[in-house]
Amino acid sequence: EPGPGGAEAAAEDAAPAEPESPDQCLSLLPWDRFSAWLHCVCVVGFDLELGQAVEVIYPPHSKLTDKEKTNICYLSFPDSNSGCLGDTQFCFRFRRSPGRKVSLCCFLDQVDRDLPVYLKKDSAYYYGYVYFRQVRDKSLKRGYFQKSLVLISKLPYVHLFRTMLKQIAPEYFEKSEAFLEAVCSDVDRWPPPVPGKVLQLPIMGVIMKLRIPTYRDKPGTTPIVQNMHQADAQISMALPTVHEVDLFRCFCPVFFHIQMLWELVLLGEPLVVMAPSPAESSETVLALVSCISPLKYCSDFRPYFTIHDSEFKEYTTRTQAPPSVILGVTNPFFAKTLQHWPHIIRIGDIKLPGEVPKQVKVKKLKNLKTLDSKPGVYTSYKPYLNKDEEIVKQLQKGVQQKRPTEAQSVILRRYFLELTESFIIPLERYVASLMPLQKCISPWKSPPQLRQFSQDDFMKTLEKAGPQLTSGLKGDWIGLYRHFLKSPNFDGWFRSRQKEMTQKLEALHLEALCNENLVFWSQKHTEVETVDLVLKLKNKLLQADREHLPVKTDTLKKLQTHINDIILALPDDLQDILLKTGTT
Repeated sequence: EPGPGGAEAAAEDAAPAEPESPDQCLSLLPWDRFSAWLHCVCVVGFDLELGQAVEVIYPPHSKLTDKEKTNICYLSFPDSNSGCLGDTQFCFRFRRSPGRKVSLCCFLDQVDRDLPVYLKKDSAYYYGYVYFRQVRDKSLKRGYFQKSLVLISKLPYVHLFRTMLKQIAPEYFEKSEAFLEAVCSDVDRWPPPVPGKVLQLPIMGVIMKLRIPTYRDKPGTTPIVQNMHQADAQISMALPTVHEVDLFRCFCPVFFHIQMLWELVLLGEPLVVMAPSPAESSETVLALVSCISPLKYCSDFRPYFTIHDSEFKEYTTRTQAPPSVILGVTNPFFAKTLQHWPHIIRIGDIKLPGEVPKQVKVKKLKNLKTLDSKPGVYTSYKPYLNKDEEIVKQLQKGVQQKRPTEAQSVILRRYFLELTESFIIPLERYVASLMPLQKCISPWKSPPQLRQFSQDDFMKTLEKAGPQLTSGLKGDWIGLYRHFLKSPNFDGWFRSRQKEMTQKLEALHLEALCNENLVFWSQKHTEVETVDLVLKLKNKLLQADREHLPVKTDTLKKLQTHINDIILALPDDLQDILLKTGTT
Protein backbone atom coordinates (compact mmCIF):
# COMPACT_ATOMS: atom_id res chain seq x y z
CA GLU A 1 0.00 0.00 0.00
CA PRO A 2 2.69 2.42 -1.01
CA GLY A 3 2.52 6.11 -0.32
CA PRO A 4 4.94 8.70 -1.61
CA GLY A 5 8.05 6.96 -0.25
CA GLY A 6 9.08 4.64 2.54
CA ALA A 7 9.67 0.94 2.88
CA GLU A 8 7.96 -0.15 -0.31
CA ALA A 9 10.76 1.35 -2.41
CA ALA A 10 13.11 -1.37 -1.16
CA ALA A 11 10.57 -4.05 -2.04
CA GLU A 12 10.04 -2.97 -5.64
CA ASP A 13 12.28 -5.60 -7.14
CA ALA A 14 10.80 -8.38 -5.01
CA ALA A 15 7.42 -8.88 -6.66
CA PRO A 16 5.24 -11.68 -5.29
CA ALA A 17 4.76 -14.86 -7.29
CA GLU A 18 2.29 -14.65 -10.18
CA PRO A 19 -1.18 -15.76 -9.12
CA GLU A 20 -3.09 -18.14 -11.34
CA SER A 21 -5.13 -16.39 -13.98
CA PRO A 22 -8.26 -14.75 -12.55
CA ASP A 23 -10.16 -16.00 -15.59
CA GLN A 24 -9.28 -19.61 -14.71
CA CYS A 25 -10.41 -19.10 -11.12
CA LEU A 26 -13.63 -17.52 -12.25
CA SER A 27 -14.85 -20.32 -14.47
CA LEU A 28 -15.85 -22.22 -11.32
CA LEU A 29 -19.56 -21.58 -10.87
CA PRO A 30 -22.37 -19.53 -12.33
CA TRP A 31 -22.62 -16.13 -10.58
CA ASP A 32 -18.93 -16.14 -9.55
CA ARG A 33 -18.14 -13.41 -12.06
CA PHE A 34 -21.22 -11.46 -10.95
CA SER A 35 -20.14 -11.76 -7.29
CA ALA A 36 -16.73 -10.30 -8.07
CA TRP A 37 -18.50 -7.01 -8.90
CA LEU A 38 -21.86 -7.04 -7.11
CA HIS A 39 -23.43 -8.74 -4.10
CA CYS A 40 -26.96 -8.36 -5.50
CA VAL A 41 -29.43 -6.04 -7.20
CA CYS A 42 -32.52 -4.90 -5.25
CA VAL A 43 -35.72 -3.18 -6.24
CA VAL A 44 -37.25 -1.12 -3.44
CA GLY A 45 -40.85 0.06 -3.82
CA PHE A 46 -43.39 1.86 -1.67
CA ASP A 47 -46.29 -0.11 -0.23
CA LEU A 48 -49.17 1.86 1.31
CA GLU A 49 -49.42 -0.54 4.26
CA LEU A 50 -45.79 -1.60 4.69
CA GLY A 51 -44.02 1.58 3.64
CA GLN A 52 -40.71 0.99 1.84
CA ALA A 53 -40.18 -2.70 1.01
CA VAL A 54 -37.64 -4.77 -0.94
CA GLU A 55 -39.72 -6.15 -3.82
CA VAL A 56 -37.03 -8.04 -5.71
CA ILE A 57 -33.55 -9.37 -4.90
CA TYR A 58 -31.55 -10.70 -7.81
CA PRO A 59 -29.95 -13.22 -8.16
CA PRO A 60 -32.60 -14.94 -6.00
CA HIS A 61 -30.00 -16.92 -3.99
CA SER A 62 -28.33 -13.70 -2.70
CA LYS A 63 -28.27 -13.56 1.08
CA LEU A 64 -29.30 -10.44 3.01
CA THR A 65 -30.22 -10.43 6.71
CA ASP A 66 -33.44 -8.74 7.88
CA LYS A 67 -31.37 -5.92 9.38
CA GLU A 68 -29.55 -5.38 6.07
CA LYS A 69 -32.86 -5.38 4.16
CA THR A 70 -34.30 -2.80 6.57
CA ASN A 71 -31.23 -0.56 6.11
CA ILE A 72 -31.45 -0.90 2.31
CA CYS A 73 -35.21 -0.05 2.37
CA TYR A 74 -34.78 3.21 4.25
CA LEU A 75 -31.53 4.27 2.59
CA SER A 76 -32.87 3.72 -0.94
CA PHE A 77 -35.50 6.47 -0.71
CA PRO A 78 -34.85 10.18 -0.22
CA ASP A 79 -36.44 11.74 2.88
CA SER A 80 -39.89 13.06 2.02
CA ASN A 81 -38.69 16.63 2.61
CA SER A 82 -36.15 16.32 -0.22
CA GLY A 83 -38.95 16.62 -2.78
CA CYS A 84 -36.98 14.69 -5.40
CA LEU A 85 -39.34 14.60 -8.38
CA GLY A 86 -38.11 12.80 -11.47
CA ASP A 87 -34.93 10.70 -11.37
CA THR A 88 -32.28 10.97 -8.64
CA GLN A 89 -28.99 9.11 -8.22
CA PHE A 90 -27.05 8.78 -4.98
CA CYS A 91 -25.17 6.25 -2.91
CA PHE A 92 -25.08 5.02 0.69
CA ARG A 93 -22.90 2.76 2.83
CA PHE A 94 -24.03 0.44 5.61
CA ARG A 95 -22.58 -2.15 7.97
CA ARG A 96 -22.72 -5.79 6.97
CA SER A 97 -24.27 -8.07 9.55
CA PRO A 98 -21.45 -9.96 11.31
CA GLY A 99 -20.95 -13.71 11.28
CA ARG A 100 -21.58 -14.36 7.60
CA LYS A 101 -18.97 -16.34 5.70
CA VAL A 102 -17.41 -14.50 2.78
CA SER A 103 -17.14 -16.84 -0.17
CA LEU A 104 -14.66 -15.25 -2.52
CA CYS A 105 -12.80 -16.84 -5.38
CA CYS A 106 -9.11 -17.50 -4.97
CA PHE A 107 -8.10 -14.53 -7.08
CA LEU A 108 -10.03 -11.79 -5.26
CA ASP A 109 -7.38 -11.36 -2.56
CA GLN A 110 -4.78 -10.86 -5.26
CA VAL A 111 -7.00 -8.23 -6.89
CA ASP A 112 -7.37 -6.39 -3.58
CA ARG A 113 -3.60 -6.45 -2.95
CA ASP A 114 -2.92 -4.64 -6.22
CA LEU A 115 -5.30 -1.76 -5.45
CA PRO A 116 -4.24 1.61 -4.01
CA VAL A 117 -4.93 1.64 -0.26
CA TYR A 118 -7.92 4.01 -0.56
CA LEU A 119 -9.73 1.62 -2.96
CA LYS A 120 -9.27 -1.58 -0.96
CA LYS A 121 -12.61 -3.04 -0.02
CA ASP A 122 -13.69 -3.00 3.60
CA SER A 123 -15.38 -6.35 4.17
CA ALA A 124 -17.41 -4.89 7.09
CA TYR A 125 -19.42 -2.60 4.78
CA TYR A 126 -21.56 -2.65 1.67
CA TYR A 127 -22.19 0.25 -0.70
CA GLY A 128 -25.64 0.82 -2.14
CA TYR A 129 -25.84 2.64 -5.50
CA VAL A 130 -29.34 4.02 -6.06
CA TYR A 131 -31.41 5.17 -9.02
CA PHE A 132 -34.68 6.54 -7.59
CA ARG A 133 -37.66 7.52 -9.71
CA GLN A 134 -40.64 9.52 -8.46
CA VAL A 135 -43.23 10.59 -11.01
CA ARG A 136 -46.92 11.51 -10.84
CA ASP A 137 -49.22 8.59 -11.60
CA LYS A 138 -52.94 9.14 -11.07
CA SER A 139 -53.66 5.41 -11.36
CA LEU A 140 -51.86 4.80 -8.01
CA LYS A 141 -53.51 5.58 -4.66
CA ARG A 142 -50.70 7.87 -3.52
CA GLY A 143 -50.73 9.63 -6.86
CA TYR A 144 -47.02 8.89 -7.37
CA PHE A 145 -44.90 6.09 -8.80
CA GLN A 146 -41.92 5.66 -6.42
CA LYS A 147 -39.26 3.03 -6.95
CA SER A 148 -35.51 2.55 -6.56
CA LEU A 149 -33.17 0.25 -8.42
CA VAL A 150 -30.22 -0.45 -6.10
CA LEU A 151 -26.86 -2.12 -6.77
CA ILE A 152 -25.29 -3.59 -3.61
CA SER A 153 -21.50 -4.02 -3.80
CA LYS A 154 -18.37 -4.13 -1.66
CA LEU A 155 -16.55 -2.06 -4.29
CA PRO A 156 -16.27 1.75 -3.90
CA TYR A 157 -16.50 2.32 -7.66
CA VAL A 158 -18.99 5.17 -7.50
CA HIS A 159 -18.58 6.46 -11.04
CA LEU A 160 -18.75 3.03 -12.66
CA PHE A 161 -21.98 2.00 -10.91
CA ARG A 162 -23.52 5.43 -11.40
CA THR A 163 -22.84 5.15 -15.15
CA MET A 164 -24.20 1.60 -15.22
CA LEU A 165 -27.43 2.64 -13.46
CA LYS A 166 -27.89 5.53 -15.89
CA GLN A 167 -27.78 2.96 -18.69
CA ILE A 168 -30.12 0.35 -17.23
CA ALA A 169 -32.53 1.97 -14.73
CA PRO A 170 -34.77 3.99 -17.11
CA GLU A 171 -35.26 0.88 -19.26
CA TYR A 172 -35.85 -1.31 -16.20
CA PHE A 173 -38.72 0.92 -15.00
CA GLU A 174 -40.40 0.33 -18.39
CA LYS A 175 -39.63 -3.39 -18.83
CA SER A 176 -39.42 -4.89 -15.31
CA GLU A 177 -38.13 -8.30 -14.11
CA ALA A 178 -36.99 -10.06 -17.31
CA PHE A 179 -34.83 -7.03 -18.12
CA LEU A 180 -33.19 -7.23 -14.67
CA GLU A 181 -32.36 -10.88 -15.25
CA ALA A 182 -30.71 -9.98 -18.57
CA VAL A 183 -28.67 -7.21 -16.85
CA CYS A 184 -27.38 -9.65 -14.22
CA SER A 185 -26.50 -12.20 -16.91
CA ASP A 186 -24.44 -9.51 -18.64
CA VAL A 187 -22.56 -8.74 -15.38
CA ASP A 188 -21.92 -12.49 -14.93
CA ARG A 189 -19.95 -12.37 -18.19
CA TRP A 190 -17.71 -9.50 -17.13
CA PRO A 191 -13.97 -10.12 -16.71
CA PRO A 192 -12.76 -9.95 -13.08
CA PRO A 193 -12.06 -6.46 -11.61
CA VAL A 194 -8.29 -6.68 -12.12
CA PRO A 195 -6.44 -3.39 -11.44
CA GLY A 196 -4.22 -1.99 -14.18
CA LYS A 197 -5.96 -3.64 -17.15
CA VAL A 198 -8.29 -1.95 -19.60
CA LEU A 199 -11.55 -3.81 -19.01
CA GLN A 200 -14.50 -4.03 -21.40
CA LEU A 201 -17.80 -4.48 -19.58
CA PRO A 202 -20.85 -5.12 -21.78
CA ILE A 203 -24.17 -3.94 -20.36
CA MET A 204 -27.38 -4.15 -22.42
CA GLY A 205 -25.85 -3.36 -25.79
CA VAL A 206 -23.27 -0.84 -24.55
CA ILE A 207 -19.62 -1.57 -23.74
CA MET A 208 -18.14 0.38 -20.84
CA LYS A 209 -14.35 0.65 -21.05
CA LEU A 210 -12.40 1.46 -17.93
CA ARG A 211 -9.22 0.92 -16.00
CA ILE A 212 -9.10 0.29 -12.24
CA PRO A 213 -6.05 2.01 -10.68
CA THR A 214 -3.20 0.01 -9.10
CA TYR A 215 -0.94 0.89 -6.17
CA ARG A 216 1.92 1.24 -8.68
CA ASP A 217 0.24 4.20 -10.44
CA LYS A 218 1.83 7.54 -9.67
CA PRO A 219 -0.65 9.33 -7.38
CA GLY A 220 -2.59 11.99 -9.23
CA THR A 221 -2.22 10.41 -12.66
CA THR A 222 -5.08 8.73 -14.48
CA PRO A 223 -4.06 6.73 -17.57
CA ILE A 224 -6.51 7.62 -20.32
CA VAL A 225 -8.74 4.83 -21.62
CA GLN A 226 -9.07 5.40 -25.36
CA ASN A 227 -12.52 5.05 -26.87
CA MET A 228 -11.70 2.54 -29.60
CA HIS A 229 -13.91 2.32 -32.66
CA GLN A 230 -16.08 -0.78 -32.38
CA ALA A 231 -16.02 -3.09 -35.37
CA ASP A 232 -19.53 -4.35 -34.55
CA ALA A 233 -22.68 -2.38 -33.88
CA GLN A 234 -22.15 -2.05 -30.12
CA ILE A 235 -21.81 1.42 -28.67
CA SER A 236 -18.72 1.93 -26.55
CA MET A 237 -18.14 4.48 -23.80
CA ALA A 238 -14.82 5.16 -22.08
CA LEU A 239 -15.01 5.99 -18.36
CA PRO A 240 -12.33 8.51 -17.28
CA THR A 241 -12.44 7.11 -13.72
CA VAL A 242 -14.12 4.31 -11.77
CA HIS A 243 -14.27 6.00 -8.37
CA GLU A 244 -13.82 9.78 -8.50
CA VAL A 245 -16.58 12.34 -7.94
CA ASP A 246 -16.75 15.84 -9.41
CA LEU A 247 -14.58 17.45 -6.74
CA PHE A 248 -15.02 21.09 -7.73
CA ARG A 249 -18.79 20.81 -7.99
CA CYS A 250 -18.95 19.23 -4.51
CA PHE A 251 -16.68 21.78 -2.83
CA CYS A 252 -18.10 24.78 -4.67
CA PRO A 253 -20.56 25.82 -1.92
CA VAL A 254 -17.72 25.88 0.65
CA PHE A 255 -14.63 26.40 -1.45
CA PHE A 256 -13.19 29.16 0.75
CA HIS A 257 -12.85 26.53 3.48
CA ILE A 258 -11.34 23.63 1.52
CA GLN A 259 -8.05 23.73 3.42
CA MET A 260 -9.78 23.68 6.80
CA LEU A 261 -12.00 20.79 5.64
CA TRP A 262 -8.86 18.91 4.51
CA GLU A 263 -7.45 19.31 8.06
CA LEU A 264 -10.71 18.11 9.66
CA VAL A 265 -10.82 14.99 7.43
CA LEU A 266 -7.09 14.30 7.94
CA LEU A 267 -7.55 14.43 11.72
CA GLY A 268 -10.64 12.19 11.66
CA GLU A 269 -12.83 14.86 13.28
CA PRO A 270 -16.63 14.22 13.54
CA LEU A 271 -18.24 15.95 10.53
CA VAL A 272 -21.86 16.30 9.42
CA VAL A 273 -22.88 17.37 5.94
CA MET A 274 -26.43 18.77 5.92
CA ALA A 275 -27.78 18.85 2.39
CA PRO A 276 -31.11 19.30 0.62
CA SER A 277 -31.01 15.87 -1.07
CA PRO A 278 -29.19 12.49 -0.87
CA ALA A 279 -27.49 13.22 -4.21
CA GLU A 280 -25.77 16.28 -2.71
CA SER A 281 -25.05 14.72 0.69
CA SER A 282 -23.51 11.55 -0.81
CA GLU A 283 -21.36 13.39 -3.36
CA THR A 284 -20.05 15.81 -0.72
CA VAL A 285 -19.19 13.06 1.80
CA LEU A 286 -17.35 11.08 -0.91
CA ALA A 287 -15.48 14.25 -1.96
CA LEU A 288 -14.42 14.87 1.67
CA VAL A 289 -13.19 11.28 2.12
CA SER A 290 -11.18 11.48 -1.13
CA CYS A 291 -9.52 14.82 -0.36
CA ILE A 292 -6.75 13.17 1.73
CA SER A 293 -5.90 10.63 -0.99
CA PRO A 294 -3.50 8.78 -1.32
CA LEU A 295 -4.00 8.41 2.45
CA LYS A 296 -6.90 6.15 3.35
CA TYR A 297 -9.68 7.66 5.44
CA CYS A 298 -9.83 5.01 8.19
CA SER A 299 -12.98 5.98 10.13
CA ASP A 300 -16.58 5.26 9.20
CA PHE A 301 -18.36 7.50 6.69
CA ARG A 302 -21.98 7.49 5.57
CA PRO A 303 -22.72 9.30 2.30
CA TYR A 304 -26.43 9.25 3.19
CA PHE A 305 -27.63 8.62 6.75
CA THR A 306 -31.22 8.49 8.01
CA ILE A 307 -32.98 8.38 11.37
CA HIS A 308 -33.90 4.74 10.61
CA ASP A 309 -30.27 3.66 10.25
CA SER A 310 -29.28 0.81 12.58
CA GLU A 311 -26.42 3.01 13.93
CA PHE A 312 -28.62 6.07 14.48
CA LYS A 313 -28.62 5.80 18.29
CA GLU A 314 -24.92 4.95 18.44
CA TYR A 315 -23.95 7.98 16.35
CA THR A 316 -26.33 10.60 17.78
CA THR A 317 -26.09 9.86 21.52
CA ARG A 318 -25.16 12.78 23.77
CA THR A 319 -23.80 10.57 26.55
CA GLN A 320 -20.38 10.50 24.90
CA ALA A 321 -18.35 12.64 22.52
CA PRO A 322 -19.37 12.40 18.83
CA PRO A 323 -17.48 9.56 17.10
CA SER A 324 -14.85 9.95 14.36
CA VAL A 325 -17.25 9.68 11.43
CA ILE A 326 -18.53 11.73 8.46
CA LEU A 327 -22.32 11.70 8.06
CA GLY A 328 -24.36 12.99 5.12
CA VAL A 329 -27.93 13.87 6.15
CA THR A 330 -31.00 15.54 4.64
CA ASN A 331 -33.69 15.23 7.33
CA PRO A 332 -34.33 18.56 9.18
CA PHE A 333 -34.57 16.50 12.39
CA PHE A 334 -30.76 16.17 12.32
CA ALA A 335 -30.27 19.93 12.71
CA LYS A 336 -31.56 19.44 16.24
CA THR A 337 -30.21 15.91 16.93
CA LEU A 338 -26.66 16.70 15.84
CA GLN A 339 -26.33 20.31 16.98
CA HIS A 340 -23.81 19.18 19.64
CA TRP A 341 -21.45 17.98 16.88
CA PRO A 342 -18.33 20.17 16.60
CA HIS A 343 -18.21 20.63 12.80
CA ILE A 344 -21.22 21.00 10.52
CA ILE A 345 -21.15 21.72 6.78
CA ARG A 346 -24.40 23.10 5.47
CA ILE A 347 -24.80 23.09 1.70
CA GLY A 348 -27.63 24.38 -0.46
CA ASP A 349 -28.43 23.04 -3.90
CA ILE A 350 -25.14 22.37 -5.63
CA LYS A 351 -25.03 24.62 -8.65
CA LEU A 352 -21.89 25.67 -10.43
CA PRO A 353 -21.42 29.39 -9.91
CA GLY A 354 -21.89 31.61 -12.88
CA GLU A 355 -19.99 34.27 -10.99
CA VAL A 356 -17.25 34.26 -8.39
CA PRO A 357 -18.61 33.01 -5.03
CA LYS A 358 -18.50 35.58 -2.27
CA GLN A 359 -16.18 35.15 0.69
CA VAL A 360 -18.05 33.20 3.37
CA LYS A 361 -16.99 33.36 6.99
CA VAL A 362 -16.87 30.31 9.23
CA LYS A 363 -20.03 30.49 11.31
CA LYS A 364 -20.50 29.84 15.00
CA LEU A 365 -22.26 26.60 15.83
CA LYS A 366 -24.84 28.38 17.98
CA ASN A 367 -26.16 30.05 14.81
CA LEU A 368 -27.21 26.70 13.37
CA LYS A 369 -30.80 26.25 14.46
CA THR A 370 -32.45 24.56 11.51
CA LEU A 371 -31.65 22.98 8.21
CA ASP A 372 -32.84 26.24 6.63
CA SER A 373 -29.77 28.03 7.98
CA LYS A 374 -27.56 29.59 5.36
CA PRO A 375 -24.97 27.40 3.61
CA GLY A 376 -21.54 27.46 5.18
CA VAL A 377 -19.22 25.73 7.65
CA TYR A 378 -20.34 25.90 11.28
CA THR A 379 -17.42 25.21 13.64
CA SER A 380 -15.20 26.79 16.25
CA TYR A 381 -12.15 24.90 14.88
CA LYS A 382 -9.00 26.99 14.35
CA PRO A 383 -6.93 25.59 11.45
CA TYR A 384 -3.27 24.75 12.19
CA LEU A 385 -2.04 25.97 8.80
CA ASN A 386 -2.24 29.44 7.29
CA LYS A 387 -4.71 29.77 4.45
CA ASP A 388 -3.43 29.14 0.93
CA GLU A 389 -4.82 32.14 -0.96
CA GLU A 390 -3.26 30.96 -4.21
CA ILE A 391 -5.61 28.00 -4.78
CA VAL A 392 -8.68 30.19 -4.07
CA LYS A 393 -7.48 32.77 -6.63
CA GLN A 394 -6.77 30.06 -9.18
CA LEU A 395 -10.26 28.56 -8.85
CA GLN A 396 -11.94 31.99 -8.84
CA LYS A 397 -10.08 32.85 -12.03
CA GLY A 398 -11.36 29.58 -13.50
CA VAL A 399 -14.94 30.57 -12.68
CA GLN A 400 -14.46 33.99 -14.34
CA GLN A 401 -12.94 32.38 -17.44
CA LYS A 402 -15.70 29.74 -17.55
CA ARG A 403 -13.12 26.97 -17.18
CA PRO A 404 -14.82 23.52 -17.47
CA THR A 405 -15.66 21.94 -14.12
CA GLU A 406 -13.51 18.87 -15.01
CA ALA A 407 -10.47 21.14 -15.34
CA GLN A 408 -11.30 22.89 -12.03
CA SER A 409 -11.57 19.44 -10.38
CA VAL A 410 -8.13 18.45 -11.74
CA ILE A 411 -6.61 21.62 -10.20
CA LEU A 412 -8.33 20.96 -6.87
CA ARG A 413 -7.35 17.27 -6.80
CA ARG A 414 -3.71 18.16 -7.52
CA TYR A 415 -3.79 20.77 -4.73
CA PHE A 416 -5.11 18.23 -2.18
CA LEU A 417 -2.62 15.61 -3.36
CA GLU A 418 0.38 17.96 -2.98
CA LEU A 419 -0.84 19.05 0.46
CA THR A 420 -1.29 15.44 1.64
CA GLU A 421 2.06 14.34 0.22
CA SER A 422 3.89 17.28 1.82
CA PHE A 423 2.33 16.21 5.12
CA ILE A 424 2.97 12.47 4.83
CA ILE A 425 6.49 12.38 3.28
CA PRO A 426 8.27 13.29 6.57
CA LEU A 427 6.33 10.48 8.30
CA GLU A 428 7.22 8.04 5.51
CA ARG A 429 10.87 9.02 5.78
CA TYR A 430 10.96 8.60 9.56
CA VAL A 431 9.11 5.26 9.55
CA ALA A 432 11.48 3.92 6.86
CA SER A 433 14.36 4.68 9.26
CA LEU A 434 12.85 2.26 11.82
CA MET A 435 13.76 -0.63 9.53
CA PRO A 436 16.84 -2.60 10.75
CA LEU A 437 19.85 -2.59 8.43
CA GLN A 438 20.18 -5.53 6.07
CA LYS A 439 23.48 -6.54 7.72
CA CYS A 440 21.51 -7.20 10.95
CA ILE A 441 19.62 -10.04 9.26
CA SER A 442 21.16 -13.41 10.04
CA PRO A 443 19.81 -16.63 8.51
CA TRP A 444 20.35 -18.42 11.83
CA LYS A 445 18.38 -15.99 13.99
CA SER A 446 14.78 -14.81 13.86
CA PRO A 447 14.31 -11.67 11.73
CA PRO A 448 15.06 -8.51 13.77
CA GLN A 449 12.19 -6.36 15.05
CA LEU A 450 11.30 -2.89 13.76
CA ARG A 451 12.37 -0.09 16.08
CA GLN A 452 9.58 1.56 18.10
CA PHE A 453 7.89 4.70 16.74
CA SER A 454 8.88 7.62 18.98
CA GLN A 455 6.84 10.80 18.70
CA ASP A 456 9.72 12.88 20.11
CA ASP A 457 12.26 11.43 17.68
CA PHE A 458 9.89 12.03 14.77
CA MET A 459 9.29 15.66 15.83
CA LYS A 460 13.05 16.25 15.92
CA THR A 461 13.33 15.22 12.25
CA LEU A 462 10.88 17.95 11.19
CA GLU A 463 13.34 20.81 11.67
CA LYS A 464 15.55 19.67 8.78
CA ALA A 465 13.30 17.27 6.87
CA GLY A 466 9.78 18.59 7.48
CA PRO A 467 6.98 19.59 5.10
CA GLN A 468 8.76 22.90 4.37
CA LEU A 469 10.90 20.96 1.84
CA THR A 470 7.88 20.47 -0.43
CA SER A 471 5.26 23.00 0.70
CA GLY A 472 5.44 26.77 1.00
CA LEU A 473 2.55 26.83 3.48
CA LYS A 474 3.35 28.33 6.86
CA GLY A 475 1.59 27.53 10.11
CA ASP A 476 1.69 25.17 13.07
CA TRP A 477 2.73 21.98 11.26
CA ILE A 478 4.03 20.52 14.56
CA GLY A 479 0.59 20.99 16.18
CA LEU A 480 -1.06 19.35 13.15
CA TYR A 481 1.28 16.33 13.41
CA ARG A 482 0.68 15.98 17.18
CA HIS A 483 -3.07 15.94 16.59
CA PHE A 484 -2.74 13.54 13.62
CA LEU A 485 -0.68 11.03 15.65
CA LYS A 486 -3.72 10.56 17.93
CA SER A 487 -6.14 10.02 15.03
CA PRO A 488 -7.60 6.82 13.50
CA ASN A 489 -6.05 7.81 10.15
CA PHE A 490 -2.53 7.69 11.63
CA ASP A 491 -3.30 4.40 13.34
CA GLY A 492 -4.54 2.82 10.09
CA TRP A 493 -1.63 4.23 8.05
CA PHE A 494 1.01 3.12 10.58
CA ARG A 495 -0.41 -0.40 10.93
CA SER A 496 -0.27 -0.95 7.18
CA ARG A 497 3.31 0.39 7.08
CA GLN A 498 4.30 -1.87 10.00
CA LYS A 499 2.81 -4.91 8.29
CA GLU A 500 4.52 -4.07 5.02
CA MET A 501 7.95 -3.59 6.67
CA THR A 502 7.63 -6.73 8.82
CA GLN A 503 6.85 -8.70 5.66
CA LYS A 504 9.87 -7.14 3.97
CA LEU A 505 12.06 -8.32 6.88
CA GLU A 506 10.63 -11.83 6.58
CA ALA A 507 11.35 -11.77 2.85
CA LEU A 508 14.96 -10.61 3.40
CA HIS A 509 15.37 -13.36 6.01
CA LEU A 510 14.20 -15.93 3.43
CA GLU A 511 16.71 -14.61 0.91
CA ALA A 512 19.49 -14.82 3.50
CA LEU A 513 18.59 -18.48 4.11
CA CYS A 514 18.64 -19.18 0.37
CA ASN A 515 22.15 -17.80 0.06
CA GLU A 516 23.50 -20.22 2.68
CA ASN A 517 24.89 -23.68 1.85
CA LEU A 518 22.20 -25.47 3.85
CA VAL A 519 23.24 -29.01 2.77
CA PHE A 520 26.77 -28.39 4.05
CA TRP A 521 25.29 -27.09 7.35
CA SER A 522 23.10 -30.19 7.74
CA GLN A 523 26.09 -32.52 7.26
CA LYS A 524 27.79 -30.91 10.27
CA HIS A 525 24.74 -31.23 12.54
CA THR A 526 22.74 -34.06 14.06
CA GLU A 527 19.72 -35.65 12.38
CA VAL A 528 17.43 -34.08 14.99
CA GLU A 529 18.78 -30.58 14.21
CA THR A 530 18.51 -31.24 10.46
CA VAL A 531 14.90 -32.43 10.72
CA ASP A 532 14.12 -29.33 12.81
CA LEU A 533 15.67 -27.13 10.08
CA VAL A 534 13.64 -28.84 7.32
CA LEU A 535 10.38 -28.29 9.24
CA LYS A 536 11.26 -24.65 9.87
CA LEU A 537 12.09 -24.07 6.19
CA LYS A 538 8.82 -25.71 5.11
CA ASN A 539 6.97 -23.41 7.50
CA LYS A 540 8.79 -20.44 5.99
CA LEU A 541 7.58 -21.43 2.50
CA LEU A 542 4.01 -21.79 3.75
CA GLN A 543 4.21 -18.39 5.46
CA ALA A 544 5.53 -16.79 2.25
CA ASP A 545 2.54 -18.15 0.37
CA ARG A 546 -0.06 -17.43 3.09
CA GLU A 547 1.08 -13.85 3.77
CA HIS A 548 2.01 -13.07 0.15
CA LEU A 549 5.50 -11.98 1.19
CA PRO A 550 7.33 -9.81 -1.38
CA VAL A 551 9.71 -12.63 -2.38
CA LYS A 552 10.90 -13.41 -5.90
CA THR A 553 9.56 -16.69 -7.30
CA ASP A 554 13.18 -17.79 -7.94
CA THR A 555 13.98 -17.44 -4.23
CA LEU A 556 11.08 -19.73 -3.29
CA LYS A 557 12.13 -22.30 -5.92
CA LYS A 558 15.71 -22.17 -4.65
CA LEU A 559 14.57 -22.73 -1.06
CA GLN A 560 12.43 -25.70 -2.13
CA THR A 561 15.48 -27.17 -3.90
CA HIS A 562 17.55 -26.71 -0.69
CA ILE A 563 14.86 -28.54 1.30
CA ASN A 564 14.76 -31.43 -1.21
CA ASP A 565 18.59 -31.73 -1.23
CA ILE A 566 18.76 -31.82 2.59
CA ILE A 567 16.02 -34.50 2.76
CA LEU A 568 17.75 -36.67 0.12
CA ALA A 569 20.95 -36.66 2.21
CA LEU A 570 19.05 -38.19 5.17
CA PRO A 571 18.35 -41.91 5.82
CA ASP A 572 15.44 -43.46 3.84
CA ASP A 573 13.00 -43.73 6.76
CA LEU A 574 13.38 -40.01 7.57
CA GLN A 575 13.12 -39.13 3.88
CA ASP A 576 9.71 -40.82 3.64
CA ILE A 577 8.38 -39.01 6.69
CA LEU A 578 9.70 -35.58 5.68
CA LEU A 579 8.54 -35.78 2.07
CA LYS A 580 5.01 -36.56 3.27
CA THR A 581 4.99 -33.92 6.00
CA GLY A 582 3.40 -30.63 5.13
CA THR A 583 3.91 -28.40 8.14
CA THR A 584 1.95 -26.85 10.94
